[in-house]
Amino acid sequence: MRLTLLLLSMTVSALAQAGPGSLTANMDMTVNPCVDFYQYACGTWMANNPIPADQSSWGTFNVLADRNRAILRGILEKASVDDPKRSPAEQKIGDFYASCMDEPGIEKLGSEPLDPELKRIDAIKSKDAVLDELVRLQLSGVGAFFSFSSEPDPKNSNLTIGQADQGGLGLPDRDYYLKDDPKSVKLREQYVAHVQKMLELLGEPPAKAAADSQAVMHIETDLAKGSLDLVSRRDPNQVYHKMSVKELAALTPNLDWPKYFTAMGTPSFTALDVSVPDFFKALNAVLTNTSLADLKSYLRWQLLRSQAPLLAKAFVDENFHFFGQTLTGAQELEPRWKRCVEATDGDLGFALGQKYVEQAFPPDAKARVLSMVQEIEKMLREDVQSLDWMTPATKEQALVKLRGVTNKIGYPDKWRDYSSIQIVRGQAVANNQRATEFEVHRQLNKIGRPVDRGEWGMTPPTVNAYYDPQHNDINFPAGILQPPFFDNRMDAAVNYGAIGSVMGHELTHGFDDQGRQFDADGNLRNWWTPEDAAEFEKRAECFIKEYSAFAPVDDVHLNGKLTLGENAADNGGVHLAFMALMKSLDGKPQPKIDGFTPGQRFFLAWGQGWCENVRPEMARLWAQTNPHSPGRDRVNGVLGNMPEFREAFACHEGQPMVHAPACRVW
Repeated sequence: MRLTLLLLSMTVSALAQAGPGSLTANMDMTVNPCVDFYQYACGTWMANNPIPADQSSWGTFNVLADRNRAILRGILEKASVDDPKRSPAEQKIGDFYASCMDEPGIEKLGSEPLDPELKRIDAIKSKDAVLDELVRLQLSGVGAFFSFSSEPDPKNSNLTIGQADQGGLGLPDRDYYLKDDPKSVKLREQYVAHVQKMLELLGEPPAKAAADSQAVMHIETDLAKGSLDLVSRRDPNQVYHKMSVKELAALTPNLDWPKYFTAMGTPSFTALDVSVPDFFKALNAVLTNTSLADLKSYLRWQLLRSQAPLLAKAFVDENFHFFGQTLTGAQELEPRWKRCVEATDGDLGFALGQKYVEQAFPPDAKARVLSMVQEIEKMLREDVQSLDWMTPATKEQALVKLRGVTNKIGYPDKWRDYSSIQIVRGQAVANNQRATEFEVHRQLNKIGRPVDRGEWGMTPPTVNAYYDPQHNDINFPAGILQPPFFDNRMDAAVNYGAIGSVMGHELTHGFDDQGRQFDADGNLRNWWTPEDAAEFEKRAECFIKEYSAFAPVDDVHLNGKLTLGENAADNGGVHLAFMALMKSLDGKPQPKIDGFTPGQRFFLAWGQGWCENVRPEMARLWAQTNPHSPGRDRVNGVLGNMPEFREAFACHEGQPMVHAPACRVW
């Protein structure tokens, strides 16, 4: 149930080139800021930064992501030199990266790394035997049929329990299988053709591959019909159903759950969270009504789909053709070194991250960031106390929760131990499978144990941040705590507008439509009076209507219910960061910089953090599946609601950047 702030991975842009505090290079000053502030703040940047061929979107967060990626590449290339003096961690990350980069060796192997598993699938003689192979695939990270892992018990956040959830789909979301508009129908046809092509590359005759691809689509469609939609999944009560193993078995009698749990190596337990019970009823129907041959075709496809990026070029290219070109509009594959850096970060990210922190995040940075976060927290405390729509009883509970928030800055206090993973040079697929199996077991071994609240869900180089409602903590990896978003060379207005708004965003997540349902200890518990809950919902409805009116591409509108949490966090976060800036200035007169007041520079820094160009395909995908609004709508949506923005730029009623009604919760 983690709530995240989406920070897109990007490369060096005008922000980096302009230097500390310089915002004007990105602006289009021919535009009236009260008409379209996003164009005013980002117009020149967008004109000067067309989307590269290997990207589906392009925005200012590339500055940081690409800088971090270059640092990681240097670390990995040094570690990949076969030197007996390497530490165990350097051996693992270096040989993992070298294996991924060994394109001639990978090309020579073709699909051979999958042969052992494919032979096991082919050898399945009965539906009962499907379970054994399902376990093998899930342990190596293949998301066949459903997902099973662990989580803090939403109603007992100190205890870790097992969690069975929907899964098993190849397309981005259930609705891709169910919508009947022409674009959705065409995309499904393209997906079936892609599955067929991939199976042909695996050696299947065209006729068999065509039949098998139809079987895959049929199975995945049936699973999609039993899946919960994205908006419904935003309600934590709709994805929490604590059941006994016997109750789960009653939902899916054709799957031997005790045997499954034993084979997965889970600790003994009697109850778990079955997130979507109806999905497991649908799964049982699939297992009952689908032929063994078709079940085997589905397993082959899921295996191939998960490992395709590490196979020979023909597989990589076809995989990119559908998931990159067709779905997102990217025209070219990313350079191999970037893909291998990302793969290493994905599988061994805390070993790689420890090296990154040594180079890019000095110890004193942690203290500086923490101080800034604490200032934002003080603003939220004042904000809650000043609310005229909340009763004292609920205010006190909100303040209790706020006092309970833990701030995690930069990197974990305890680094993850990867010593049990075997990384062998020249075994790209097997290295990935072994690293994944390590992580699967690590997650499952938590079941029945106390929750480790010091654990991180993102690696240190990640350019992102998140709030975890079940831990009640906000997390800022070292990767985002870098220039231009956190830079001592910049004036306070820019720092508060950039990283301060991110801090406020994550803190506000604790009190958005999802986060507000958890208490200070991370338990799913209603601490609101009925009248205060009704007042919250009334204000949230304003955001739903406001953002549902935005249409980022063609006739596709944003889903205001899907994006509600992120929009509320954006609006609250910028408000809190602006309060913190004003408090830091203490009413003292401030000189203009580049002709702009501190308030104006704050809003420009917020706006320029989201400068981006997006391909239509990706814009359509985001609008249907992403809980975050696109850059233009994030920026204009927030600022159009803020009287402080109107005052800073002398906007008046009736102009597009003055919203009526103006929405606000926090």
